[in-house]
Amino acid sequence: MVLQLWDTIKDSITAYTGLSPATFFTVVALALAFYYVVSGLFGSSDHGHHQRSRDFEQQMQPLPPPVQLGEITEQELKEYDGADPKKPLLMAIKGQIYDVSQSRMFYGPGGPYALFAGKDASRALAKMSFEERDLTGDISGLGPFELEALQDWEYKFMSKYVKVGTIKQAVPVIDGAANGESVEATDREAKPAEDGASASAKPLEDDVPSKSVVAETVDKSDVDVDNKD
Repeated sequence: MVLQLWDTIKDSITAYTGLSPATFFTVVALALAFYYVVSGLFGSSDHGHHQRSRDFEQQMQPLPPPVQLGEITEQELKEYDGADPKKPLLMAIKGQIYDVSQSRMFYGPGGPYALFAGKDASRALAKMSFEERDLTGDISGLGPFELEALQDWEYKFMSKYVKVGTIKQAVPVIDGAANGESVEATDREAKPAEDGASASAKPLEDDVPSKSVVAETVDKSDVDVDNKD
């Protein structure tokens, strides 16, 4: 039964297409492959178009107004590197923090300057460096051209973005107890010196003739003069 059906199909293919069964099935297979390739291309294009449209719509949504943070630490600033889309995107230059959320395509995740976000990147901006060691606010040792480039960046930030805070600078802690001990030690060291000075001064006072000794000397001199007379 199956063989009879296959023979009938082959005869029909030859009669209606003029092709052998092998050639016919080869053409059908190529046509299907071509269809899937073309469908995949147009389908991916449509998906990419929809994705770009969705990203564009997200960018066009109005940004929330910048929130003033005041003075925060560098560790706290790292929380605003763009990883959390619900938080503003912040970046600092020369200790001044700016809201760069409007330039998320540059400073946000995947952007060319994404590694600057959530940090004070003053040194990196001055040197136009992308090295981890330069992602710091320390600008000591920079040359005049680098400092000038950093100044240009600061002017750009000041004119384009809203300042929302400053980075809290670490203040060295002064140990009062240690200072007290040093003062006491100084006092202790000074006292022996004063005592020594007093002791050394006493012999000088002893060398000075007292009033009684002077009087006795004068009396003896008068007696000697009388005897001579």
